[in-house]
Amino acid sequence: MEVLLLIIVNVILPVFLLIGAGAVLHIRYSLDMNTLAKLNTYLLMPALSFVNIYQNEIDAHTLLHVLSFLIIQSLCLMALSAGIAKAAKFDNSLSATFKNSVVLVNSGNFGLPISQLVFHQNPLGLSIQIIVLIFQNLLTYTYGLYNSVSVNTKGLQAMKVFLKNPVIYAFLAGLLCHSLSIQIPGFIWTPIENLAAAFLALALVTLGAQSASLKLIRFSLPLILSIVGRLILSPVIAIMVILTLGLEGTTAQALFIASSFPTSRNSSLFALEYGNHPEYAAQAVLMSTVFSIATVTAIVYSAKILFPG
Repeated sequence: MEVLLLIIVNVILPVFLLIGAGAVLHIRYSLDMNTLAKLNTYLLMPALSFVNIYQNEIDAHTLLHVLSFLIIQSLCLMALSAGIAKAAKFDNSLSATFKNSVVLVNSGNFGLPISQLVFHQNPLGLSIQIIVLIFQNLLTYTYGLYNSVSVNTKGLQAMKVFLKNPVIYAFLAGLLCHSLSIQIPGFIWTPIENLAAAFLALALVTLGAQSASLKLIRFSLPLILSIVGRLILSPVIAIMVILTLGLEGTTAQALFIASSFPTSRNSSLFALEYGNHPEYAAQAVLMSTVFSIATVTAIVYSAKILFPG
């Protein structure tokens, strides 16, 4: 019980205090969401990715385990969400949005801050979360975007969008500099490190501001299924894959925790852009984030007990 209380006080409470601050600021001052999004995506997140990968080592064995887990879990979630959508007799438009709400995860401005707090004394955990983030970006702009555009059979430009994401290049640059033992001059390193340190607070404030404009009307069947699929079934699948692959310690902890994060806001953006039940998609993002207060707390607590290391 003492460990659970510490997780709530030291991890969950700080996250949602910052989310709350972002919501209050947006309601009071109408923050420019486009500017906040660009600061996170094109400046702070790449800086964090570069710093973490440059400073820490992930051996090939661990990387293979992480990628194997992510591929297997994603395929399971795709099959599961498709099966649920078919059983519930969702139309093509609703089915596309539902599947994205289960498969696509907010591993950026929710997942990374959580991992920073959980693994603040264990850099490997945060490095694994950055790999999860990059994998999720790839999944978002391939599987997720295809789901959305295929409803109306429009052209697919997914890889062009993916290749514009600077986190990928920051990750590769950090990996290259680390591999070649390149010493970065202080006048360059200091601002990069300061930007990385700023990510946690601004990412959560941005998430709060985004959530402030969302409205919940009713708990429909698709919404309930989205929440259950994302917050409950995803961790259940994750632990089965972890046990199957024989993962242990920090690797198992990080991947189990990463499986519990709420629905990605990109699923809502895709639904809005392509007219696939955007109101339901926004509600799935909002309510999965709200209910993750309880589920992520439970998963972090469980991860510490099940996979000590």
